[in-house]
Amino acid sequence: MAAQTGLSAVSTVRRSDVSAYPSVALSAEATPFTPLRMDGWQLGSSSDAEKQLSRCATKLRGLRGDSVQLREELNILFDQLLSENYNKTFDPSISIRPEGVCSLLKHASSLVPLSQEHLVIKFCQLIHHLLNQLKVIMDEHTLDILLKYTTSALKVCSTWTHSDVLLALSTIVYGNGPQCHQHLSNLLREDGVLLQYSSPSQSNMELRRVALNCMANICLRIPGQPPLDDQYRSIYFSVFLKTLQSTKPPDTDELFYCMVIQSALKGLQCCLSGGKWKFGGGEDLGSVLALLKRLMFQGAPGVSVEWPAVLYPATLPQYEGLPASKSAEPEKPAERPKDAALPGKTSGNKKRKSRGKGKKTSTEDSRGDDGEEDDKVSAPQKGGGRGGDGGNMEVLPKPSTLSLYPSWKKNSSDSEFSDPEGNAQCKLRLYHARVRQGALHCLLAVVKSIEKRTLYSFWSSFIPDSPIGGLPPLTLLTIILKDLSPKVRACALQVLSAMLDGSRQFLAVAEDTSSPRTSYTPFSFSLATAVRELHRALSLALLAEQSPQTLTQVMKCLAYLVANAPYHRLRPGLLSPLWKQMRPYVRHRDANVRVSVLTLYGALVTTQAPLPEVQLLLQQPESSSSSTGLLTPQDSALSWRQRDGVSSPPRTPVPLSQRGSCTHSPRAPHTPGEEDSAPPWLLQLCVSLVTQPREDQSDSEAAGTGGGVSLEPSPVRLEALQVMSHLVRGYFSLVQTCLRDIGQVSARCLRESDPSIQLHGTKLLEELGTGIIQRYRAENKVPESSRVPMSQVVLFWSEVLSGPLNAALQNEQHPTLQTSACETLSSILPQAFAQLPDKTQLMCITVLLGLTYSENYLVKTAAVRALGVYILFPCLREDVMFVADTANTILAALEDRSPNVRAKAAWSLGNLTDTLIVNMESVGVDFQEELSDMLLLKMLQAATRASDDKDRVKSNAVRALGNLLHFLRRSQLTRSAFQRPLEDAVRSLVKTVQSEATMKVRWNACCALGNAFRNPSLPLDSASWSRDAFSALCNVVTSCKNFKVRIKSAAALAVPSNRSFYGDVKRFSCVWRSLATALENSEDTNDFLEYRYSASLRHTLSHALLHLLSISQSLDMPALGASLSGNEGRGIREHLMKYVRAEEGGGEGAQGEKDTGDSFTPQQRVGGLQQTLIRLKGLEAEGEEERGREEVVNFLEDLLKTCEEL
Repeated sequence: MAAQTGLSAVSTVRRSDVSAYPSVALSAEATPFTPLRMDGWQLGSSSDAEKQLSRCATKLRGLRGDSVQLREELNILFDQLLSENYNKTFDPSISIRPEGVCSLLKHASSLVPLSQEHLVIKFCQLIHHLLNQLKVIMDEHTLDILLKYTTSALKVCSTWTHSDVLLALSTIVYGNGPQCHQHLSNLLREDGVLLQYSSPSQSNMELRRVALNCMANICLRIPGQPPLDDQYRSIYFSVFLKTLQSTKPPDTDELFYCMVIQSALKGLQCCLSGGKWKFGGGEDLGSVLALLKRLMFQGAPGVSVEWPAVLYPATLPQYEGLPASKSAEPEKPAERPKDAALPGKTSGNKKRKSRGKGKKTSTEDSRGDDGEEDDKVSAPQKGGGRGGDGGNMEVLPKPSTLSLYPSWKKNSSDSEFSDPEGNAQCKLRLYHARVRQGALHCLLAVVKSIEKRTLYSFWSSFIPDSPIGGLPPLTLLTIILKDLSPKVRACALQVLSAMLDGSRQFLAVAEDTSSPRTSYTPFSFSLATAVRELHRALSLALLAEQSPQTLTQVMKCLAYLVANAPYHRLRPGLLSPLWKQMRPYVRHRDANVRVSVLTLYGALVTTQAPLPEVQLLLQQPESSSSSTGLLTPQDSALSWRQRDGVSSPPRTPVPLSQRGSCTHSPRAPHTPGEEDSAPPWLLQLCVSLVTQPREDQSDSEAAGTGGGVSLEPSPVRLEALQVMSHLVRGYFSLVQTCLRDIGQVSARCLRESDPSIQLHGTKLLEELGTGIIQRYRAENKVPESSRVPMSQVVLFWSEVLSGPLNAALQNEQHPTLQTSACETLSSILPQAFAQLPDKTQLMCITVLLGLTYSENYLVKTAAVRALGVYILFPCLREDVMFVADTANTILAALEDRSPNVRAKAAWSLGNLTDTLIVNMESVGVDFQEELSDMLLLKMLQAATRASDDKDRVKSNAVRALGNLLHFLRRSQLTRSAFQRPLEDAVRSLVKTVQSEATMKVRWNACCALGNAFRNPSLPLDSASWSRDAFSALCNVVTSCKNFKVRIKSAAALAVPSNRSFYGDVKRFSCVWRSLATALENSEDTNDFLEYRYSASLRHTLSHALLHLLSISQSLDMPALGASLSGNEGRGIREHLMKYVRAEEGGGEGAQGEKDTGDSFTPQQRVGGLQQTLIRLKGLEAEGEEERGREEVVNFLEDLLKTCEEL
């Protein structure tokens, strides 16, 4: 029997595939006429199916097991049920409840005895028919009953019934593997039916195929369900693997063998996709990859090589060997292809009959998607078939290309087969293509299930590092360029895309900027060659591909390559041909292709931006980018713009200055200066795609709009807006001249009704604002002449804030749009905000304060973050009322139940306290006195509570605590209301420093303690918490594995400016010993990434030790003298000498200067050392203190002498 037992449903007829009034030949056997409803469906078709099922179910429930006519009645009922089509794709109005189907099947199973094998077969067919067409999800009781029935039938009934029983079993277990664990042990016994029928020794290919399908359905995992137990999954995996590794039995038909291989591949894919798969040790993964690589080329003509049994991890490709017996064969078939490719030779296939309308012989062949593939595989290709590469294969008499010559592409005059033989050959080619497709699906599952670093060790087996030619390395690129099935090519592109996705760290090693060495080839150069080969092969595929779906996959694959390749380490010239080659596809007839080419353009302007090669391409004038010679093979075959022999002109982007009109007059000639300052062609194209009506529409599109013009489809416009955002982000200097025009595009998008278009419009505004801010930041050192003039920035934001952005801010039906609008408000340049009208400023502040009370956490998060940005604006930070309002809003947000809101509220609180410190230093006591003590107390308590929250909240909460402890005045610290909150705040910081939190949190906590130590009003010498604070910092500076945390703790220990703040002699000596020990061990680390911070750590520690010497007193001399004498003193002397001699802004302590704020020149450091020496010589000391003082003085004199000599 040839019923479909795979994972797909029984064949269905789509409504779009059936004409409203099909032509029917007049004959006695014709189907009786049935009138149609107004919508084209047969009258009563849906009710007939439902009523038939209901009637039959009622009759079944009325039958008794002891009835004399039971067998005849069951036969009639089963035939009636099997005759109906319940598929919803045939009739969407069918609504049959799953409970009724389950009840019917359960009752029928009790009526059909296993002794009546014909009834058993019909009942099994009914199970498959109903469950498959109605997509019934069974309850556990029904599943258990049907499983018991079918497994019992396999034991009791004759072998000739097992094919139908296994068909029913495979339908029952579809996606229900985890629920079948009670029956799996019986099915998987060594003498069980499944293992017996799936064995390679099984001669009946149909039973073997159905058994494999059944096992595949058991392994199939439905999303949301737990995976199958690893114990059973490993058994199935070994069965599938053994099936694929076995050779074809000698007397087996090739078609049946292909069907068995397809089932095994599907089962292998289900095993790999049903959860994270762990390959066994040794050669397990290598053998699977070798097997899949062999099956990737199943049935490919001319591929006759000895495939390796195992692929091993290697950096070099493993070539397949040619069989010795066929080494002289490839020369023979060269004659016919060469003659067939001669110009002027007639094809002679005018009388060839179409094979696309023949009847299917089995359920599998009637699947719509495979029928499409059948047409594409078997149809003769005009003009040389697979693009340029196919032509080369037919003309060039190279052995390597001839071995891959697609012999089935001969036209009818050259065919050596009769029509029946030709049909068989076409079907065989279709089944071989399905095998290749299944192997690639499995390979994709393997790529997704193993770690990336493991995958990269097999990289060279699937991606060559040299052009395809000569001895062929059979790889994914071979399939992409040579295979005639568009679905197989698409699968190969999906696998390649999955391999390239996330490969940036691996490909970062590639480099070919320098000339290669002659003695050996470095791995970096080989990897760079592989990147170049990928570019070459995918560019050829881009030219040759004619299937829109596969062409989309080519574009996506190129986008993955562009996003991960290190072009800054490669010789320029890879992107320029690709950039120009993509241009014609912008006007491709298929919208998905247009979207994918825009995605690729987005990847080009995003990767390592700004990239010099891309910058040059963007600066090229439009005339050079739109040359008429850049045409693809698809322009004539696939473009709908050529009708009636008249080709419409390609889309010419209208200059941004002319966007207001819809006319498309040709552009006037540019002078060289005008061309150089013209907007990038890509920007003009994207603006045209977003705003301009489509110049060319297909007939169906024109009819759908009533004959009027229409804009591009929404996906194309959205992708164009994303490309514009990428351009603004990476190449702002090239698009800043079009600031107002881009703003008008965004405003137009905000006025539309589509929320997605509105959202992307606000995103574009945000990128514009961020780009302006980046140009004005002092650290970026952008010349004034290269910035957008401030007057233009103010005008831009005035127009934006008076436009449709306000409506987006108040659009409560679309919270995501509100969120994006809030983020746009936070991207206003602070200097420009100060020049906006007071009314506009007040509107921004009022809207943001109001949105912090939104019920949507996304909106609230964005509004709180925007207030955290505004609080840093110079024109707002000295406004006490705004600071107070913002503080109260942030405090309320810190109590929100959403961790995202609390995290942004903590960040904004940190910014607000940064503003307090700036105002304290710039305005002075007046600002401190105006701020409410009660508000400060609330902020201190809220920050303390937030420091016990999640790490992303805690990291900014401790920053706010440090600023608040620095900001508090003596009058506030002495009040009883502040005593307990003050102690809780410091102890919270100490706890965070000593905790196992993330390093960023501990780093901020150390900074916070150092910030608190800057407040001279804090009682560091007498408070009980002071000892714990110094102890925590001393412990971290010597034991923390993270050097950046050590640096910050050392910097905090050097903050107190008075000796009394360090407490008694014991505490001061502890701080000194900790710093000295940390300096001695500053190079001890097992993490190479930390080693780069060792110089900065030594700089900070040296600065801290000299600071302690500069404030030390007589009581400290014994401990200091003992430390500076002997071996420890010599080590400290070497490090201090390097610190004193370091030049400003360079040398070993350059990074440390940034962390400690120490920017002294070597002369200033020597001067400070001299002052310390003079002060110590003037100290009065006796006895042991005097001896210690002499040791310290001698140490400093020796250090000074050495530094002055050098």
